Amino acid sequence: MSKALDLLGDKWSLLIVRDMMVRGYRTFREFQNSGERIATNILTDRLHRLEVGGIAQREPAEKDGRSTHYRLTSKGIALGPVLLELLIWGAHHEETDVPCAAIEHMAQNREAVLAEAYRRWEQRDPTPLIPPFTGKSKSFSKTKSNSPKGKSRS
Repeated sequence: MSKALDLLGDKWSLLIVRDMMVRGYRTFREFQNSGERIATNILTDRLHRLEVGGIAQREPAEKDGRSTHYRLTSKGIALGPVLLELLIWGAHHEETDVPCAAIEHMAQNREAVLAEAYRRWEQRDPTPLIPPFTGKSKSFSKTKSNSPKGKSRS
């Protein structure tokens, strides 16, 4: 666990990986404008760390070779199950912007959600896994139990 936390143990690294995997972000500008308010120097540092750690790689953009796109490596996409569980856990226990219905779908369809994430990665499909949403939604935990299965409270 210590080695994993050395590489991914800060908020920004995990958010960048999430943005590549779930939101389909590929460019520095997309990461910078993600709404997390990451400073450019921190974003540069974390992208570099993810590259050095073998989690992400830089490659020229298909349409414009002068632009750089970031992409998860096979080591990076293998974080899919961990990130999915963190996303579900966070929504169960904290107020998030993710609509409750989206979390419920992910929690009930973990294997299908992961299969779709892997398919998009393999096919280089930047379509977001979770559609964009706005505004605060109610905490998932207010309507569901804190059990791992997310069953309704009696």
